Amino acid sequence: MLHRMQCDIVRMAGATIGSLLAELQTEDELFESAATLHAVEAQLLVMSQTLAHLAPELRARLHRIDWQGWGQLHHLLETGGQPRREAVWYAVRSLVPATLELVADLQKREPWWFGIDY
Repeated sequence: MLHRMQCDIVRMAGATIGSLLAELQTEDELFESAATLHAVEAQLLVMSQTLAHLAPELRARLHRIDWQGWGQLHHLLETGGQPRREAVWYAVRSLVPATLELVADLQKREPWWFGIDY
């Protein structure tokens, strides 16, 4: 059940990021809008924190995720590290979509990871 909840958090944060970025046309638009950037970074932090706490067995099943990229982003967001424009843009253009795809793929291939256990 924990795995399902964690992956649901990752999916919801990813969907929120997608909604926030839906109207934007360029990278500059994101970084010129302080409110949107703040909201996107908050969701990226939720995703990175959740991914950092996945069980080792589940992380192993998701071995194609860019764990190093998520770790670096997590550090930058938690510490307020600068500059982070490149890291945030990489996350929204690559890390988030790839991670969501890999989680969805695992859920289709190995649904028992996402069952509800009592």
